[in-house]
Amino acid sequence: MAKSRLFRSTMVVSSMTMLSRILGLVRDIVLLGVFGAGGLMDAFLVAFKIPNFLRRLFAEGAFSQAFVPILSEYKEKYSLREVQILVSRTSGALLLILSMLTVVVILMAPWVVTLFAPGFADQPNKFAITAELLRLTFPYLLFISMTAFASGILQSYGRFAAPAFAPVLLNLSMIGGALVFAPMFETPIMALGYAVAIAGLLQLLLQLPQLSQQKLLVMPKIDFQHEGVRRILKLMLPAIFGVSVTQINLLLNTIFASLMIGGSVSWLYAAERMSELPLGLIGVAIGTVILPSLSKSEAQKDDVSFKKTLDWAARLIILVGVPASAALFILSDVLMQALFLRGEFTLRDAQMSSLALKSMAGGILGFMLIKVFAPAFFARQDIRTPVKIGIISVFANMIFSVIFIGIFYFLEIPLHGGLALATTGASFVNAGLLYYFLHKRDIFRFGSHWKKLFAQFAISTSAMVAVLYIMLPYFPTDKAQWQRLIALLIMCTVGALVYGGVLLATGFRPRHLKHG
Repeated sequence: MAKSRLFRSTMVVSSMTMLSRILGLVRDIVLLGVFGAGGLMDAFLVAFKIPNFLRRLFAEGAFSQAFVPILSEYKEKYSLREVQILVSRTSGALLLILSMLTVVVILMAPWVVTLFAPGFADQPNKFAITAELLRLTFPYLLFISMTAFASGILQSYGRFAAPAFAPVLLNLSMIGGALVFAPMFETPIMALGYAVAIAGLLQLLLQLPQLSQQKLLVMPKIDFQHEGVRRILKLMLPAIFGVSVTQINLLLNTIFASLMIGGSVSWLYAAERMSELPLGLIGVAIGTVILPSLSKSEAQKDDVSFKKTLDWAARLIILVGVPASAALFILSDVLMQALFLRGEFTLRDAQMSSLALKSMAGGILGFMLIKVFAPAFFARQDIRTPVKIGIISVFANMIFSVIFIGIFYFLEIPLHGGLALATTGASFVNAGLLYYFLHKRDIFRFGSHWKKLFAQFAISTSAMVAVLYIMLPYFPTDKAQWQRLIALLIMCTVGALVYGGVLLATGFRPRHLKHG
């Protein structure tokens, strides 16, 4: 029964995430079509990326990974009243820290922009607009972090639908801001700043009714001496590196890109968004679902269930991650042309974004495996190991950036592609080291049954790649956008059918995806 619930929960999160990602794709098409790449769009992306980066770093990253295992332990060992006290004290501490951070950043917005986008400093108008946008968007961090806190509670109680649906509101808000409200502003891009802040509040309000149903909608109280709060903070501070390395590496890319030619930030953004489609659909969904399950197994000292959950999650990740990486690499040009080539987004923008996506596509599997391997350590309240690995990965990203930028410069290839390739390399360093320590400590390893699985995935992906290469020359690059979209949809559908058909022909069956 528990195994069935785990799979159902993954499907719920995955379906809600799919809806969010589709709307997110529509959002990006609208934003890039209305505002183009470079200029004010670069300014907004930097202003939005700062609170969004901190959201993933603190709220959905380090905080969730520290909070959920402690909450699971309290659920197993203590009464509802003790859980309510933990929730109250934790929310109080989180609110205080976030409120102080929000005030500081709003007051010091120009200095923050200088830190995160130093290349804007010699463009006074762009710099000033970025600082003003940051003041508008940063309260989003406060709202969305409290949303993540509420989502962590609901997910621990097996309620995944509302937390997974919440990002839909952000996409709808930003689409409305661009199409409806932007023309009303003297500087149209400012509408997006307000849209982001409003979306954060809406996502928080969405969680409150279900929290009330669980009798966990309690008043926040500040008490840093509470035993649970102290343990969460102790786990959280180092976890910032351990779980959010991907985001740190992507942020470093933004810093470097701000120093490059105009449009580099937008091109990398478009590539990141496309690479996040499979990551969000499966990687984030499975990472979200397995943490409460792993934490419960650890609290019950059930090592067999712990290993089976990791094995099941890795099967799903590799089933999707391998073909997704290959398909995005091959289809990068047609993807950018079909989806974004319209309005202010030019053919050159599509080509530059395609280069970034090609360089980033290989890292999708690495990003997805991190979502599975890192929770295994956090569920065991082992923060030190992923922190060490995270630090190594960040330094690896810096070294790769210097190497690949140098190579791209020598070969006269646009430099932002080197940044994307460095992120790919760093993702595999991170995932590889996480697996090394899981294997070394006998927490998880790819057993003998994986030899056949790896062969099946490799054969099926190769067949899909061959078919996509055959279809590629027939893509209608000179046709209307709706025709390009239909052609892209046909290519993706045929590729998926070939992958699935060959996978079945090699002996793989849906039952092989069952937990345990």
